[in-house]
Amino acid sequence: MLTWQVNKSLLLLAVPPNEIAWNKMQYSAHGCYVIEQKNNILLVDAQGPFNDVTAEKYHQDIKLFTERMTGEPWGSLITFRGNSVFTPDAEQQLRETTQYRQQKGMIAIAVVILNSAYADMQQMQLQRIYHDCQIEFHVFSDNDSAFTWLNDYIKQNNITKNKQQQKLA
Repeated sequence: MLTWQVNKSLLLLAVPPNEIAWNKMQYSAHGCYVIEQKNNILLVDAQGPFNDVTAEKYHQDIKLFTERMTGEPWGSLITFRGNSVFTPDAEQQLRETTQYRQQKGMIAIAVVILNSAYADMQQMQLQRIYHDCQIEFHVFSDNDSAFTWLNDYIKQNNITKNKQQQKLA
């Protein structure tokens, strides 16, 4: 049984190890994640690998948080721990999730990849997704640098937007 814990700004997924494979005929969830909102930044901490079952659940969960992020431009900081390589179906689902978040005001993504033997492959998959979506993104080796870049990018975007609005007024 999947256990979900939700409060105002945090979603936690816990999959008991003895329940990961329910039935050989069904797909089981691979990977887990935590989603948290910190002002205008959506923090995601993910541990893979991700398959399409987990990617679909992530898409549904991220929609809940995204609905609260609309209004002002915002960004996502996603930390991938371990070997978070995506299946082709999961990659497509993450592309759709990214497009949905963009429609709701997300302007940039900072990615951190930690403790992965397949960091190059993960980065290649993420580049494919984010380039297809035409969204600004950077990959970092630590969360502090990623958060600083993302926060500065959002602030600069807001300054530029305000200057453009003043010119029109």
